[in-house]
Amino acid sequence: MQSMSSNSSSRCIALLWLLLPPTLIALGLTIFTQSFFLSRTSFDHRSSCAPGAAGNLLKAALDLNDDEIRFLRKNRWLSDYLRHSDHHNVTERNDGCWAPRKVDSMAIIVVDALRFDFARDHLPLSVGSRLFPDNNGQNKTSRGFSKLYQFVADPPTVTMQRLKGLTTGGLPTFADITGSFGGASIEEDSWVEQLKNSPWEQRMMHNNYHKPQIAFVGDDTWIDLFPTQFDDAHPYPSFNTRDLDTVDNGCLLHLPRLLDRLAGLKTNNDPTTKVPPFELMVSHFLGVDHVGHTYGPNNPHMETKLQQMDSMLSSTLDRID
Repeated sequence: MQSMSSNSSSRCIALLWLLLPPTLIALGLTIFTQSFFLSRTSFDHRSSCAPGAAGNLLKAALDLNDDEIRFLRKNRWLSDYLRHSDHHNVTERNDGCWAPRKVDSMAIIVVDALRFDFARDHLPLSVGSRLFPDNNGQNKTSRGFSKLYQFVADPPTVTMQRLKGLTTGGLPTFADITGSFGGASIEEDSWVEQLKNSPWEQRMMHNNYHKPQIAFVGDDTWIDLFPTQFDDAHPYPSFNTRDLDTVDNGCLLHLPRLLDRLAGLKTNNDPTTKVPPFELMVSHFLGVDHVGHTYGPNNPHMETKLQQMDSMLSSTLDRID
């Protein structure tokens, strides 16, 4: 009996040792999938330009109370309220849909995969001349209002997920990776949709007789995400990483014209013109990213591409900075 009990105990121990590896593997996979492949829940709320809508949305989404909303409005961090005119018995919008408007228009220039050290050390005409002037020359002080900040992105850093995060404010996840192959239009609220659909008269564009437009040129991922929102769109195929110049050349072709139509610039300050201005323009360059994928960061192709980007950024900043 003692021998049989000993054999049974040995078999149990052996069975436990056999089950331990698959159990640990299953546990590890569970922890990995729950932490690495985070689920992403779209935000159903949409902001509105209607009077008081921003405060109501903040109450619903962030559970702010009336005192907190009044504090935001009192300090002019929130401008969704009405004001009464002293001369007419009417009410009119203050300025902006949510917050006071600061600029007439905005140009977003995306240089994909531009590392911080590339921007700091390899762009002498654009970044260097503005932020790091030559102390041995006459220009001893920085010029313009340019600032250089370092942004550290958590994975995934695939273009589609990163653009989703930048335009919606949500956190990109690996669960969205299949959307990188097309057909992943954004259905939730985003600043691109807001610029397209919110009443332009209520965004303090009264001095312009034409509804401002939004324009895009570059990486076609933007059009996958926003297929109908851009009024003037020029997408270029982005999937071939060995193609170093098609997207960038397309951006360089259209960029001067788009800058000429930016609202607020001297070239477009006549409200009687029949050509509507651009309130926003986006230009997304891909060459630096493709050189990095194909040749690496230390290849001569990278230096050539950085020189091209430096020239583009310098001429652009000369226009808007």
